[in-house]
Amino acid sequence: MLDNEKIMNVALNEAKKSLKTKDVPVGAVIVYKNRIISKAHNNKNIKKCCINHAEINAIILANKKLKNERLDDCVLYVTMEPCQMCMSVIIESKIKKIVYGIKNKNNIHNLLLTNCEKVEIQNNVLKNDIEKMMKDFFEEIRNK
Repeated sequence: MLDNEKIMNVALNEAKKSLKTKDVPVGAVIVYKNRIISKAHNNKNIKKCCINHAEINAIILANKKLKNERLDDCVLYVTMEPCQMCMSVIIESKIKKIVYGIKNKNNIHNLLLTNCEKVEIQNNVLKNDIEKMMKDFFEEIRNK
């Protein structure tokens, strides 16, 4: 059985890697058969590429690891609710479950889309820790 908080802590540690490059601290982990097969963080600013979100980076690594474009037996853990672009990639990859920490306040869509696609959603895992990291990050950016 998966321990959601333990795996979300791995995602949180990934998110912290983004802080070093001043990228928004988002981390993602993909689990297959109760094993972590990929983990990644947001690095779009440092890579100068708008699609380098944590979720997409983790999906690419998982595809390579499993040698398959379908991740239908995988669970995605991500510190922040996926954006619309990432949700499209998640749906395309056939991931059936997403566990996230905090809501993405900038989302222009809602997760009704995922209900239509039969993606199970679980939220608020390590919410307080992730909110604090985000608050600290954006305060530092504003104070510069």
